[in-house]
Amino acid sequence: MNVIEWERREGISIITLNRPEVHNALNLPALEELRRVAEELVHSKATRVVVITGAGEKAFCAGADLKERRGFTEDQVRRYIYTIRETFNAVARLPKPVIAAVNGAALGGGMELALACDIRLADEHAVFGLTETSLGIIPGAGGTQRLSRLIGKAKAKELIFTARRVTAQEAMEFDMLNRVVTGGEVMKEALEMASVMNENAPLALSQAKQAIDYGFETDLQTGLAMETKAYEMLIPTKDRLEGLNAFKEKRKPIYLGE
Repeated sequence: MNVIEWERREGISIITLNRPEVHNALNLPALEELRRVAEELVHSKATRVVVITGAGEKAFCAGADLKERRGFTEDQVRRYIYTIRETFNAVARLPKPVIAAVNGAALGGGMELALACDIRLADEHAVFGLTETSLGIIPGAGGTQRLSRLIGKAKAKELIFTARRVTAQEAMEFDMLNRVVTGGEVMKEALEMASVMNENAPLALSQAKQAIDYGFETDLQTGLAMETKAYEMLIPTKDRLEGLNAFKEKRKPIYLGE
């Protein structure tokens, strides 16, 4: 059984954490495979949008595999933290939209993986929590940084300091989610959103993501300069001309990523 399943559809890759017997907890082999897939996706023109989810109905990802961690030496723990942090960074840096279809519990590293994605959709029964302080540690795969940037320092501190688990509806109220999906159809909703994105120009999606992500970390004027540079990258592309021609001819554009 593959610990990470990679399904390729037309323009869309579905990455499934496939350890349902342990609530899709991330051991070292799973992290190393997820990072390998992410590195392949960087250069994949066939994939324009990525959807990440968990196998089964109970969990998106319960975080680190604590059974594995109990047997680690201090050096092995350091290696694990480095690996999970760099793996999630690789997901965050993908030059294409990444949607988290959170189908169940997203705890610890599982929530950090969702935070590394661009868009988060959650089943109404999903539960979220950065619970590390209750285990004598802190979020070490981007949680302290990504959550505070997403929902603000005060709210992030509340959730991290209390190690509190929150429902999908509470997560929505905290501005952690884009959408809460009812009826067990979070994956369907994620794929519908991915399909809409897949119809747009892939180079434009990549440049838009870069402008937003990097511009957000700086002042407005620098961000605007980044936006201008990203736009200029698209001016000589065939896709830009295709968009104009399709609009003129009142037809659907066919983007090739060129």
